[in-house]
Amino acid sequence: MSVRQRVWTIEKKKMVNGVETLVKVERTAWQADYRDANGKRQRKNFAKKKDADAFVARAKTEVADGLHVPDSETVTIEEAGRLWLKSGAAAGLERTTLDQRRQHLELHLVPIAGATRLNKVTAPFVRSLQDKLRDAGRSPAMVKRVTVSLGSILADAQSRGLVVRNAVHELSRSRTGSKSPEKRHSARLRVGVDIPTNDEVSAFLRHAAGRYRPLLVTMTLTGMRASEARGLRWDDVDLKSGQVTISQRADRYSDIGSPKSAAGQRTIPLPPLVTNTLKEWKLACPKSKAGLVFPNSAGKVEYHNNMLHRGLWPAWIAAGVTVPSDKLDDEGQPLPAPKYSGFHALRHWYASWCINRKADGGLELSPKQVQARMGHSSIQVTYDTYGHLFPASDEGKELEAAQDMLLQVVDGT
Repeated sequence: MSVRQRVWTIEKKKMVNGVETLVKVERTAWQADYRDANGKRQRKNFAKKKDADAFVARAKTEVADGLHVPDSETVTIEEAGRLWLKSGAAAGLERTTLDQRRQHLELHLVPIAGATRLNKVTAPFVRSLQDKLRDAGRSPAMVKRVTVSLGSILADAQSRGLVVRNAVHELSRSRTGSKSPEKRHSARLRVGVDIPTNDEVSAFLRHAAGRYRPLLVTMTLTGMRASEARGLRWDDVDLKSGQVTISQRADRYSDIGSPKSAAGQRTIPLPPLVTNTLKEWKLACPKSKAGLVFPNSAGKVEYHNNMLHRGLWPAWIAAGVTVPSDKLDDEGQPLPAPKYSGFHALRHWYASWCINRKADGGLELSPKQVQARMGHSSIQVTYDTYGHLFPASDEGKELEAAQDMLLQVVDGT
């Protein structure tokens, strides 16, 4: 490996006495000359000798460690992202997943770092990219999701031999045992703010009416996701034994597919209210070739917006669980809007119901049982989301008992 100064001339158009003339212009650069891990000769130009020297020193170490990929054999983040999207499509990923990948690439990565070559993506580069995303107004959650997508892009590029190191995964491993800034500052779910109270849910169920009542009752008392309810079949509902099996879901395009993860395939016991409600609903349910439990009037997958606007929101408003909206009535007073605008609030309540003590009207299930009911991919997801809701032991009494035992040992009694 060596560094030498390179001098060459180029012809450049220039106006001389009003006449366009070709003149020769001298150019200089410092050229790093080396051989890569395959023995192929590579050259790279730099404006300053110190930059060329630094590159040669780094390249020498990388070649020795088998970590060097020349610029000529790698691609940019944008180009790697296009290959990543093709890999996802070829693997048969859901359209919603592909749409999310495309948005992360085109709306967040390409505008800020799309032209960067993969061999320039180091751990410091990733941290700098995260800072730029935050400065550009991206939320902490979005920064985290885009970073995960970048790690996936690099992993795909690794399998193609376009890059050796995955800086995102290296950064993640270096943080093992410590919490990221996003996780440290994320707020816990709060009862009455993110999680409906028992009184609010009781009023909600009393005022749920019409064709959406069976859907709302079932979702509230099983904790299933909206996509799982949209894809639920009668074949998966056992009204005799009182249980429902989640085996499929419908995405936002109404395409039927598998649950979010293997853990999403689960069996949930049905309270009597759900069983009785579904028995009545089965007689009135629109006919569906797919055997759907909650189809639209045409027997097809129900639209998510219809479930919100015609089912969930009217029930919350009828129950009086509201907040003032930006819309005004004829007298200039704010119209009521639902306090909880999404179906996930019902899922949060179900999780809290599973966790709460029986003395407080809950089921008092163990963390592992809660994970199974919710269909979480891991127990860590359950703890990260709902860990603060699990009843804490009485540490005061435990400390007092431990102290008494210690004193007995000290006293020799």
